[in-house]
Amino acid sequence: MSFLDCSCISSHSQVQPISIEDQYEDVSQQCLGSDVPVCSVSGSADDLSSLSSDPSHYHLLSELGKGFSNLSCVSMARHKPTGRLVAVKTTNLDECTEEELLHLMNEVLLSRLFRHPNLLTSRLVFSSNSQLWVLSPLMDYGSADSLLRSFFPDGMSESLIAYLLYGVLRALEYLHHMGYVHRGVKASHILLSGDGRVCLSGLQSVYSMMREGKRVKAVFDMPQYSPALLPWLSPELLRQDLHGYGVKTDIYSLGIVACELVSGRVPFQDMPPTLMLLQKLRGVHCCLLDVPLGELGGLKVSRSGVDSGIGESVTTGGSLTRTTTTTTTTTTAERPQSPGPKNHSATLHNLVQLCLQQQPEHRPSASVLLGHAFFKQVKRHTRDSFLSLMYPALPLSSPPDTPPSCPTTPSSHTPSPTEEQTPPDGLWDFS
Repeated sequence: MSFLDCSCISSHSQVQPISIEDQYEDVSQQCLGSDVPVCSVSGSADDLSSLSSDPSHYHLLSELGKGFSNLSCVSMARHKPTGRLVAVKTTNLDECTEEELLHLMNEVLLSRLFRHPNLLTSRLVFSSNSQLWVLSPLMDYGSADSLLRSFFPDGMSESLIAYLLYGVLRALEYLHHMGYVHRGVKASHILLSGDGRVCLSGLQSVYSMMREGKRVKAVFDMPQYSPALLPWLSPELLRQDLHGYGVKTDIYSLGIVACELVSGRVPFQDMPPTLMLLQKLRGVHCCLLDVPLGELGGLKVSRSGVDSGIGESVTTGGSLTRTTTTTTTTTTAERPQSPGPKNHSATLHNLVQLCLQQQPEHRPSASVLLGHAFFKQVKRHTRDSFLSLMYPALPLSSPPDTPPSCPTTPSSHTPSPTEEQTPPDGLWDFS
């Protein structure tokens, strides 16, 4: 049953939620290999089946951001009968072109197909008066990009970076084994819930690696609306040659995200698109600069126009040039590492180097990277200990009278009936 068949595009009257689970209920079992553990379906936090499909039952509290080329508006809303806070994305279907409608259809169908705790999916979709409503759980802390801009302009601590990237890798492992490549991994698509669950969004760029029931090694499609994704795209995807690209393109994007979370700056972002393409194809790599905190603002911009997170290899074969580091131990047995001087660990350097290999066959898979030494700290600590590193950032649903000197815990995430909060530092980026 297609999205078009549900009359969600042409009808101006309210319809029932789209139900396609029956069609795809066994897909994950068919696509996942026997050696891959089947991930449990997201728990009650993602269960929106008890909510109604009547727009009048929702009170839109504040606008969180824009998406889908500014055709969609994402808002925080409260379901009046239950008081539950959700995220609502509304799109005016009358303003969409036929191509945009098909693109929107694909995103909705994929969002309802996937079931994984680290993927942000939509289980409730309905239309009313030419407006498409897509409901998803509210990610109270917003995106990693908004957190960088508002609270961590010089980058996050390694422990927090490890926690976020580990959740992204779990989502990528699931997608890749399902036969899909994400193609849109970036900080604005990494969301964090109030209870510390990391979710990967941006399913509009997901592309299938399955052809006639068989998995292919390479595909050749260029992502829609790719100009906004250029800094994160891999060389082989940008090259658009006969070799194509595969799921390892997501691993390269993960390496770019790691640099983004470390420095608070997006590598390659300040470069003209043509120069960016040439630099990537020539083997220019991102490198982590080990500098004392406070000196980041004085770093010089290279002649090519890139920010200080870019360094060109000086060795043959385009290998990554790394800075010699002296790792300082700032952790205790009770809690993970707090933000400190920019002395990056050898394991983080190695992770970035592995992800940004020029040749995709030299990059590890998502499953292999989950066992990387950099992520050992994730297994040693609890969600609460990582959430303590989020301070001074507070979840949107936290009470307004939370003491400023006390970082929030999941137990304090009870919404206030009159609460109407807006994201700090402007609207969030959902593109």
